[in-house]
Formats: sequence, C-alpha cells, structure tokens
Amino acid sequence: MITLIRDGQIFSPEPLGKKDVLVSGSKIIAITEPGHIKIDGVNVDVVNASKKIVIPGFIDSHAHILGGGGEGGPATRAPEITVEDIISSGVTTVIGCLGTDGTTRHMESLLAKARGLEEEGITTYIFSGSYEIPVVTITGSIHSDLILIDKVIGAGEIAVSDHRSSQPTFDEFTRLAAQCRVGGMLSGKAGVLHCHLGDGPRRLDMLFRLIKETEIPPTQVIPTHINRNHELLEEAIEFTQQGGYIDLTAGINPDPQEHDVISVSAAIRLCLKKQAPLSHITISSDSNGSLPVFDKKGNLISLTIASQKSLMKNFRFLVQKDILSLKDAVKLFSTNPATFYKLNQKGEIKVGKDADLVLLDKEYILTDSFAMGRITMATGKIITKGTFT
Repeated sequence: MITLIRDGQIFSPEPLGKKDVLVSGSKIIAITEPGHIKIDGVNVDVVNASKKIVIPGFIDSHAHILGGGGEGGPATRAPEITVEDIISSGVTTVIGCLGTDGTTRHMESLLAKARGLEEEGITTYIFSGSYEIPVVTITGSIHSDLILIDKVIGAGEIAVSDHRSSQPTFDEFTRLAAQCRVGGMLSGKAGVLHCHLGDGPRRLDMLFRLIKETEIPPTQVIPTHINRNHELLEEAIEFTQQGGYIDLTAGINPDPQEHDVISVSAAIRLCLKKQAPLSHITISSDSNGSLPVFDKKGNLISLTIASQKSLMKNFRFLVQKDILSLKDAVKLFSTNPATFYKLNQKGEIKVGKDADLVLLDKEYILTDSFAMGRITMATGKIITKGTFT
C-alpha cells in the first residue's frame, strides 16, 4: 500500500515546513517539497494535508492495557483498553504494564493483550512485573524475559515509597536494576526499571542511592507519577540534573480539595524554571489504571479510571498556552520516549522510520492518523476497529 500525504506542515519534531510525505508499507520512504513526488502505474492513496500539522504518533510508555485497579476489591478491577481508545488518543505505540494486582492479572495475559493490539494495528511492548519485588515474569526471571520475549523491554511498574508496594529493601531493588541492565545488554533492548512512585516521604531515596552507591547509570531507571506532589517533583527535577529520566502522568487530575497533585502544565512550568533538561522528560497516560484516593489512614475513599485521552488534551494545552513550542511538545510525547526506550524506528518523521503519523488541524484537534503506514483515522472517523467492535 502506498500513501502520499500531501502539503502538510511537518514537525519531525523539528519544523520542516510544508512537505509531501510518501509512505510505502510500514515505512516513510520519501519527504520532499510539495508536488515533487510523481508516481505512475500504481494505485496511490492521496491525503490532502494542506491545512494540517503532521507530527509523529504518540508513544504512551505507561498504560494498563489489560486493565488495572482492584484496590477496592474485585468489583473495582478496571476494564481493558480497546484499539479505538488508543487511536482516538493519537497513540501509535503503547507500553503495557501490570499494577497493584499481580495475582489475578497475569503476565501471560498481558503479553496476549499486547499481541492482540498489534494484530489490530498498534505497536506494543510490555514491562514484566507489577508493584512487587520479586517480580512476576513469564519465563521465571527478568533476564530471560528480556532475552527471550520480544515484547518485554524492562521491568515495571515496581512500586516504591508507597503503602501498596512490597516494601523492597535497597539490596532487592539494586539486584533488580542490575538484572534489567544486563538483560537489556544481552537482548539489545533498553532493559529499563520503570518505577511507580507513591506519595511516601522517602520519595526518590532508593533511586538516588542506586546511582550513588552502585555502578548502574541513572538512565537504567525511570520514576513515573512524579507530579503526584511538589516535593516529589522537586526531587525528580534533581534526578534529571544528575542524568536521569522522569515520567509525568497525564492522567493525574488535580483535585481542588487535594493541593499536592500537580497538573502536567504546572509541572512543565516548574521544570522549565528549574532548568530541567526537557530531553529527559516523558509524558504517559496511566490509562485504564485506577486513580485511587486514600485518606491519611490509608483507607480507600474514592476510585476513578485514567484515560489515554489525557495525552492529547495535555499536548493541546501545552502548545495553545505557549508553555512549550510544538517541537518541544512533540519531543515529550513521542521523541523522548522513543530515545529512552530504544525504539529506534519511532518518534521521528524521517525517511526509513516507521510511518506512525498523526494529523492535527489548526486547533490541534486530531483528524487523521497512521500506524505502521496503515490509516487508522480519517477526517475524524476511526477506520480501524477492534475484532469484536
């Protein structure tokens, strides 16, 4: 299948101006000045992008594709994500994980869900594990999962500084990070240790000790949910200044009654003020995971579900309010996670890269999308449907 996206305003993330983008199969094969591509003798689908902005598809590096939750009992298990949910959010690549529940949610089921989404058109990867250490795996060890299971790119989401964690010791945490590093090296993958941060007072202590007391580099671990409170965000900014990466959660919605939680836009403003390197920041959704609220005694008092749509909502807000340039916003939602997780074919509009493309109108509303060269949305209508839709 050959598709010509004609006369779009391209942000690769770098601004390239008006260009034509030619897609063949799953790849971008040419980027030229408008009108320079002439193809005869074959059928070409032409998309008029003259009034559109074209950016790389979002990479959601933390999504509960199998459903998360369960903190309030079996009835509070969150539902699985659908391919329609993903497409309507501008996401073309997703990394799935388990959360609090590593007992009734299984790694084998997570892997099967990821494979199913890929058959439906979305690029998928997964983390081995849940909140707990020792981690739940498919093969019996994180080493083997990384080396033998193509979709496993790290361990996560391992909970620290949270009353729901397994309260791992520093030695347990360090050994897991070491296993991720060596497993990543042997498999040619990122081998990331993806850490869920709670609102406990120890915050990033475990991560700072790791990079201070061992030879493991700060780029081996990434803390997520770091906009949970101001103290945690301040420490996370310091972590970036020591060479680490951090992940903001778009799905966190500040509660007027809860002054600690920070919106993505406020967190980015603070990162800019503190001169945190934007190249070391990613933004994920926590989609289909629960958003529980606990009282000071640890009792669950309310529960909602995160949505992947929070990504596009925050992207639009950051650009429209001039908090970030369009180029920098694209980096946080696509290019940076591609770099950190070593997804070398993702995160850029460039010849030879995967044709994961999102088209936006002048108000930054999603109108069209392509995943691996396959059209998934056209003029605001989802084209690719789930198997049982």
